[in-house]
Amino acid sequence: MGLGRDQARAAATGATVRQLHPRREPPPEPEPARLWHVVLSLAGEVTPLGALKAGLEQLAHDHSFFLTARYAADHAEIRYWEQARDLHDAAAIALRLWGEHRTSAKLPPWEIVGLEVIDRATYHQRIAEGTGAPAGQLGGVHPY
Repeated sequence: MGLGRDQARAAATGATVRQLHPRREPPPEPEPARLWHVVLSLAGEVTPLGALKAGLEQLAHDHSFFLTARYAADHAEIRYWEQARDLHDAAAIALRLWGEHRTSAKLPPWEIVGLEVIDRATYHQRIAEGTGAPAGQLGGVHPY
């Protein structure tokens, strides 16, 4: 394939020919996923405890890395691990969790009233300091 007329003229006069499709660098490697500890707090209308416990147990079954849930008739707290690239992604996933599982787990139409997302190192630092574990039983679904 030969040079176009303008390119041939530029080459003959010693001018620089600009490439229309410059060589592109490969895209950067994506950051590896990290583990984030999430505490999601929810509240709403009073819900029968049996139905709420069954819904939280179903959520625990459906969601990987589920750690523990505590509940009362009008509020609950869920603690779990989330795998995400960064804090922003982990928080976005956490904010969708209840809504995405509400129908399949038969969860009440409560709203999210609190969210904490911390990295693994901070979680372990809090545990070492004695401030990171929730009060009561760890693991499973339990009433307050």
